[in-house]
Amino acid sequence: MNMKIVLGESQLTIEDVVNVAQLQSEVCLSENPTFRRKLKASQDFLDQLFGEQKEIYGVTTGFGDSCGATINAEQALELPINLIRYHSCGLGEIFSSTEARAIQITRLASLVRGVSGVSVELLDFLVSQLNMGIAPRIPQEGSVGASGDLTPLAYLASTVIGEGDVFYKGALRPTQSVYQELGIKPLALKPKEGLALMNGTAVMTALACLAYKRAEYLCQLASRITAMNCLALLGNPKHFDKMLFEVKPHVGQGQIAEWIRQDLSEEFNNLAPKRLQDRYSIRCAPHVIGVLQDSFEFSRKFIEVELNSANDNPLIDGEAGRLLNGGNFYGGHIAFVMDSMKVLVANVADLLDRQLALLVDTKFSSGLSPNLSGAKGANAVVHHGFKGVQIGVSAWTAEALKLSLPASVFSRSTECHNQDKVSMGTIAARDCLRSLQLTEQVAAACIFASVQALELRVQKNELNAELLGKNIQKFKQDVFKMVNFVEKDRSLESDLRNLINLIQTRSWNLYS
Repeated sequence: MNMKIVLGESQLTIEDVVNVAQLQSEVCLSENPTFRRKLKASQDFLDQLFGEQKEIYGVTTGFGDSCGATINAEQALELPINLIRYHSCGLGEIFSSTEARAIQITRLASLVRGVSGVSVELLDFLVSQLNMGIAPRIPQEGSVGASGDLTPLAYLASTVIGEGDVFYKGALRPTQSVYQELGIKPLALKPKEGLALMNGTAVMTALACLAYKRAEYLCQLASRITAMNCLALLGNPKHFDKMLFEVKPHVGQGQIAEWIRQDLSEEFNNLAPKRLQDRYSIRCAPHVIGVLQDSFEFSRKFIEVELNSANDNPLIDGEAGRLLNGGNFYGGHIAFVMDSMKVLVANVADLLDRQLALLVDTKFSSGLSPNLSGAKGANAVVHHGFKGVQIGVSAWTAEALKLSLPASVFSRSTECHNQDKVSMGTIAARDCLRSLQLTEQVAAACIFASVQALELRVQKNELNAELLGKNIQKFKQDVFKMVNFVEKDRSLESDLRNLINLIQTRSWNLYS
């Protein structure tokens, strides 16, 4: 770790969340007196109301539709424990430790706003968990996105009280065992702290932060692949001329065209193209990828506002002596961002799928071998190059497109019609990450196919280092350090997995 993020002093960014999730940053609480005073005032006012046995939702009342039930002082200490336990019913795949860490820092970001009525001791405990590399085991399924991410966040809360399981040093272990090993004492939660840990948008927002950075990189990667395929098809580089994008000045679209221009050498620009107009998957690539690129401005705003919000219920303004019941746990903004992003990501998958279809088909590839096979001689007919890969790309693209149906329109009434309009934000975020995974698989296959196609052109003396240009020449060399030219049929799974890993770790610095 090489950075420290101070919570309570400034607004967190998407990059902060990703850095913490990827073990690049530690966190600490601000020592600023104003920040500390606000935290204490919120807790003190809640304690005052509790001592007076005032009606406090989720503290001296039951939860949700059970808010008419009265809870006495003794029961109020048992209530948050039961809340955690009865919501620990998640199913499905388990979030990775990276995703769990993103959820931890995102939950902290809300609680340090100073209006949730939680103790400094709880915040310190969560900070210590992060810095010690202890991440909760959290099942992915079970949240409708309002009243927040109750079910997945119950698993975060369970580790605070010493229950459940955690990731620690690469292993999944019982929380109690890890705490005994490290000498950690679980916390006894104060009356509202179970609810404060669980009632909010931390899961969907954390996933949105991770998705945003992956989508950002995808735009650069799709630009690089397009440039390679323009070269491989001996296409028309004038489709990316700056003037075209000055008269239709979408900023992101222009950025994609600029990146493609950076990759296409002056020597290639001076060649006569095979066709006056390339097919749309090449010619319109900036217009397709550019929509995703242009969406980042509003996506960042929505995600970072949510990240830096108090999104549980009720909220306590201790300094003004007010307790307010509201709906800040509703994840509509994140649901919209994730539903929108997964549509745009799937469109990029579809674009790359169409580009690959041009490369492998001799009717459209301007003289490339069938299916980009590198086999030669009489025995070449028994080798099939990228035929299987192209089928796989079609399957992955179809699945990404299937996921583009918005989750947010499938609101379900639940919990005795108390939660009768919900955001589905966490399902939208999970869908978006799955769409990104599928599209990264498509991109990996297209990278492999593109460098194969370029090498075939080089072997036929149709392209050389000068025509490829320095960016593409270096990238081609880097890829061939990881995978081998496909001369004869072989299993390509391990090659594809290696390339996917390079994409997901953002190993290539594509554009400055």
